[in-house]
Amino acid sequence: MVTIERPIHRPLTVGILALQGDVREHARAIEACGARAVSVRRAAELADVDALILPGGESTTIDKLTRIFSLAGPLKERISAGMPVYGSCAGMILLADEIADPATDRDGNAQQTLGGLDITVRRNAFGRQRESFETDLDFAVLNDAVLSTAVLNDRALSPAALANAAPVEAKASNHARSSVPVHAVFIRAPWVERVGASVEVLASVQLPAAAAAPDNGSGQPENTRTARIEGNTRAVAVRSRHLLATSFHPEVTGERRIHELFIRMIRGEA
Repeated sequence: MVTIERPIHRPLTVGILALQGDVREHARAIEACGARAVSVRRAAELADVDALILPGGESTTIDKLTRIFSLAGPLKERISAGMPVYGSCAGMILLADEIADPATDRDGNAQQTLGGLDITVRRNAFGRQRESFETDLDFAVLNDAVLSTAVLNDRALSPAALANAAPVEAKASNHARSSVPVHAVFIRAPWVERVGASVEVLASVQLPAAAAAPDNGSGQPENTRTARIEGNTRAVAVRSRHLLATSFHPEVTGERRIHELFIRMIRGEA
């Protein structure tokens, strides 16, 4: 785990890639967790942050813009060097080493990723905009003590009910689970079809049998080093060392435990 060292007077600074997507929502969540949020559009701005969020949006558009703005190279370098990064929805696609169904441009070139997470993702896996949905997820290693007022109001949970739910400690083990589910919003979301040995699955969803992708539907060669996720379960939140990714958008529901987990990862506490 990378521990961030910075001058005592400077607060923890989390950059948000601000080329396209839900930048302001992530900024509000980071500020609510007590860190400083800044927009990143240039390599010089990237150099000044302790960590980075890749927001939801259009993965193909963000991919193209990172290359247009000469950010793809610096981003890959900092990810490889151990910079903590959290990707939500499109951000998960950008962090994946492999896309099962990459988009192609007019010249037939497949979209690119920044990589770092040894996973295979499928774009728009749950369907288009009209198939967007919400569900509650059992999620590992979250700290229930930082549940926001918005989340409590949304769940109609009383303070007494929350008090009866034992919070996860700040340095929870990989097997600890949150006692309050994460209410997740999936909007044209990806899912994870393959995880590498270094990747921990933090949350999954159960799918109808008809929704499961074919065993080798991508047409890409099987990665024999790791295992595909079979059956009707798909991973929607994963972590590998300094990298965190979710298929869903915690920033739009007032759910800030995911961002709090990311802050703890940056500080070397999780």
